[in-house]
This record gives sequence, C-alpha cells and structure tokens, in this order.
Amino acid sequence: MKIEEMPFFTQPLTRLKREGVEKLNEAELLALILGSGVEKDESAIDLANKLLKKYNFHRLADLSLNELHNEIKNEFKAAKIMSLFELFRRTNKLKKGGFNTGYFNSPKDVFNRFVDRFVPLKKEVFWVVLLDTKNKIIGEKEIFVGSLNSSLIHPREIFNYAIRESANSIVLVHNHPSGDPSPSNEDIEITKKMIDTGKMLGIQVLDHVIVGKNRYWNWLGNKL
Repeated sequence: MKIEEMPFFTQPLTRLKREGVEKLNEAELLALILGSGVEKDESAIDLANKLLKKYNFHRLADLSLNELHNEIKNEFKAAKIMSLFELFRRTNKLKKGGFNTGYFNSPKDVFNRFVDRFVPLKKEVFWVVLLDTKNKIIGEKEIFVGSLNSSLIHPREIFNYAIRESANSIVLVHNHPSGDPSPSNEDIEITKKMIDTGKMLGIQVLDHVIVGKNRYWNWLGNKL
C-alpha cells in the first residue's frame, strides 16, 4: 500500500506533525526521505522496511552509491540516502566541535576533526595538518591514498608544504579502515622518520594520530 493510500492519520507526515519527529520509527523516517517506492505498488515504507531488514542504519551508512543502487534500483534515491548519512556525519562533526575549532589542544581534537571524514573510506589516507605557534590550524592536505609504506610517503612532500606555508609544527593523521587504530610497524617507522626530519628542519611533529571507527591511537599518548 502506498503512503497516500494509507489512512490519513497513520501517514508518516501526519504523525510527525501530530506527535513529533521523535515518535516516528526508522522505517517511517527513511520513507520520508525516499518519498516513494521503486516497484509498482511499492510504498516508501515498504522500500524502507526492505532495506532496514537487510541493513541496520549503521551498515546502511557504509554502503557505496553502487551498492545502494544495486539494492534500490534507483540511482537518485540511492544518492538521497548517501546524502542523508553525509549530513548525519557533518552534523555529528559540528556537535563535537570539529567544524568550529581552529585549534588543536589534544589528540581528541584531531580525532573529532577527521573521524567523520575517514569512517566511510575503504582505503587508508594520510594527511598533514599545519599549525602556527599557538597550535592554530593554518592548513591541511591529503598526502597519500593507499596502504602506508615508508618508501612511498616521503618527508619531502610533507615538509615542502609546511615550509611553504610557514608552519611552526605539524600533526600527522591517517585512518585504519578496519576500525582498529592500533599502529603497525610501518606506522611506527613512518612516525619516527617524520619526527627526525622535522627536528633537522626546525618544524616539530607534534603528534601522529591514527583514527579508527570509534577510537584513536596517538604517538604521544594523551598529550599533543
């Protein structure tokens, strides 16, 4: 049964206006985003229930556009769902201060700034953040995509950027798509190489933060 064929008082929009958005279940909320089903005589609630039966919200948020398209058979609706979860991530980042803070005072500040950017990624990415004398962020740049390898990540690329922008110090940041931020031997080797290079150039490597799904590891423990 399509939503418009449902009794008026049971339709999601009517319930939202009458009872408040917090009273709607997940299928009703998703149905309001989808707007309609895809197949003949399929309602948006039918489609939402079908998706949520196979994937909970957590797993649904991790699907790529192609994966969603394969499930829904409608690219525009797949894009709407992806956009929905991206808004979730950005809102979450805003609430944690990742948008409005211009300073790094702790490794948690680094984690908050990058976690929602990194969580959807299937590959490792390596970033450098430039800071001034007061740990204010003056720039950030993605340096590498792929499995980290000390022979592929060269200090020259990182410190050329830092010198060009007159950075006082830098913070290294990368993700572990597995969700486990525990450092590998390669991670340790890269960190040591960057710290040694920074000492020679007079640009301190304040920390290296590895971002997992719900937690992080950092070189200096709880300090930055």
